[in-house]
Formats: sequence, C-alpha cells, structure tokens
Amino acid sequence: MKQKVLVTGASGAFGSLTCIQLAENGHQVVGTMRSVSGKNESIARELQAKGVALVEMDVTREDSVNAGVQSAIALMGGLDTVFNNAGIGANGILECFTVADLRNMFEVNVFGVQRLMRAVLPYLRQQRKGTIIHTSSCIGRVTTPFLASYCASKYALESLAEGYRAELSGFGIESCIVEPGGFPTAFMSGMISPGDTDRMNQYGEMASLPETSIHGYVAYVQSIPEQRPERVAEAVLQLVNTPFGEKPFRTVVDFSGLKQPIENYNKVLNDTTKAIYTANAVENLLTLNKD
Repeated sequence: MKQKVLVTGASGAFGSLTCIQLAENGHQVVGTMRSVSGKNESIARELQAKGVALVEMDVTREDSVNAGVQSAIALMGGLDTVFNNAGIGANGILECFTVADLRNMFEVNVFGVQRLMRAVLPYLRQQRKGTIIHTSSCIGRVTTPFLASYCASKYALESLAEGYRAELSGFGIESCIVEPGGFPTAFMSGMISPGDTDRMNQYGEMASLPETSIHGYVAYVQSIPEQRPERVAEAVLQLVNTPFGEKPFRTVVDFSGLKQPIENYNKVLNDTTKAIYTANAVENLLTLNKD
C-alpha cells in the first residue's frame, strides 16, 4: 500500500536517499530541511526532480515545525508515516562541551523529536492509524569515548521512542527505531566540537585524540563495501513497505561488526521490557491496536 510519508532531515545522506527510494517506489513524499537554498540548493533540486516535495522546517523552532507539518499534510492530502530523521553529531572530550554546546545538539536530536511528535500526533491519533520511524544509532545503545555527548542524545531518543510506543499503541500508531552504525557521510565531518578550548588544553596529548579517532573510524567504514548510507535508506523503505502491525520495533543497519552484538542487546532489553510490563499489568500497551 502506497504511503504518504514525511521525512525530516532530507538534506542529509540518510534523509535524501530515503526520500528518493520512497518516491521511486511509488510513495508520496515530503522532505524537510531548514532551507532549500544556499548549501542545500543542489540536493533540493535533485529531490524535487525525483518527485519529492520539499518544505522548509527548522526542528529547533516550534512554529516552524507546526507550520511545516501542516504544509506537508496539505501537500499530500494526508499523512501515514513520519520518518523522524533530523539530527546532528558531536565529537570531543566530554568535559570540554559547554552546557550550551550540549543544548544545541539536544535541541535537534531530542527536543526536535518532541516538537515533531507533538505536531503530527493530533492528526495521527484522530485518524487512529500511523507509523513513526525514528533514526537512532548503534551508539544509542552503547557509549564510545569522545562520542558520549552524542550517545546521550540518542539514548534519550530511544527512551522517548519506548514511551511513545506504549502510549500510542492503543491509537493504532506503530513505532519503529532504525539503529545505523557509523557510515561515511558528511554527518561525520559536520559534528559539533567542544566550545571550551581552554579546558581542552588541560587534557594535553589526549586533546587531539577525538579528531584522530574519528578520522581513523571514517577510514575504516569507508573500507567496508556494504557500509554505505543507501543501506539505511533501503531499511527504511522495507519498514514502510512492511504491512501495518508487522514491523519490528528495532532495526539495526550495520556491516562493520556491530549488528549482531546490538541485536543481542536489543533482544535482552525486549524480553526485560515485556517482563516489567507484565509485572505491572500493562503488557497490553505493547500490543498495537489494528482496528
């Protein structure tokens, strides 16, 4: 069944490739980005040429999110699926990030998610059917040095998605999380750096390790033929095409060795969640209402 899909963060690799694959497979797609001009002009033209409608949206501003969602619904004549994909990264020694640094990232990765959910859910609840897909990360499941601030934002996203999954199931709204590993995209080079350089200097030789580490990691994933952002877009397309109510809650997309360990972790968490819900007599919240 063809879907009407809203994709945030359409200017990035995951977002743009997903928009294109969805459109090429007959789905109606609206992609969002902060601006369709400037640095995004080229990708905006490419998406439009593929049949993707574009709406300007800044997920850090509530008025922009609300207006963007209304425009997307008007353009498509409805809304079935939301791909909550906008995000930014951060790389550096954790102590050296100021509160303002972390707030800037959480404004996109966490608060931006909440703004979008509050904008789309009244519509989806009213029609009593819908699908939400969130872009998380394998390091939203395990924390790695120098990326801990970014990991924290994705841990938070995972918790929001868990909560929404339970609270929306009775309204016929299914929830999914996509957990990519690291992919060689512009996302890696666009990460936020710590703002407190004086504090960073106190770490001596370690101060250079975050940059050295990320460059080494990018070189590593570039050497893996399958570790390409197209695989993430394909995973999202597969989720959208999977019949309503049959989608897995979590999908790991990785070819660098993380997939099996993260899936094992997810299975243990899933079993634990079921046990806790059952003990608290709310296990029905894990069952999607398909009526």
